Amino acid sequence: MADAVQIRRRGHLLEIALDRPERRNAFDGAMIDGLAAAFADVGDARVVLLRGEGPSFSAGADLDWMRASVELDRDANLAEGRRLGALFAAVDGCPAPVVAAVHGHAIGGGAGLVACADIAIAAPDARFAFSEVRIGLVPATISPYVLARIGETAARRYLLTAEVFRADEAHRIGLVAGIADDPLVEAERLAASVAANGPDAVRATKRLIRERPDADALARLIAEVRGSDEGQAGLRAFLADEDPPWRSAPS
Repeated sequence: MADAVQIRRRGHLLEIALDRPERRNAFDGAMIDGLAAAFADVGDARVVLLRGEGPSFSAGADLDWMRASVELDRDANLAEGRRLGALFAAVDGCPAPVVAAVHGHAIGGGAGLVACADIAIAAPDARFAFSEVRIGLVPATISPYVLARIGETAARRYLLTAEVFRADEAHRIGLVAGIADDPLVEAERLAASVAANGPDAVRATKRLIRERPDADALARLIAEVRGSDEGQAGLRAFLADEDPPWRSAPS
């Protein structure tokens, strides 16, 4: 597990790297469990940077792992499906914003990870595909996140055709937020921008985006935040034209 996923803390940023470059960061059991554990426990990190080592972000499922799954019975397949589902739920539900730097290929579950990130930046030559139906499988565990990210029209096309598409198309349909010659540099810039904001406010805003509370809950939220220590400190700093304490504190 330690070899499949590398975790490094840099100040307020938590970097999570898929680290099976010789297999193009394809998913196996160790990769799935390592990623799920990393995203389930990000501590007080203000932002998470997700990237892949080697030539690709993630080529999807590992061939050896898939071969082993051929022999699984129904209960074992159900357990594996829940295991994979727990990974995507952990990424999507990570309390800190997730910024992904995508290069090479993001295929199947790799594209699913991109859909779960809050912000994804792709290299111009990155390639994407939701490839499950091509081999007779269903993109079940990633489908809620893909639908939420790219909408039903694009999902109907790309989930059903399994065709490979380019970074500019991924940007057009909203799978990625931008394209950069060096996606890691741009992802780090955006991560630093997130980390400069009120940490409690950022986490509350991510929950707001995911949960879409009703009007009454929104009114209670703004009242609670305005009265919080962070909200009061931020307002006072803004009115005094000073840096808020979270920006001036050492990282």
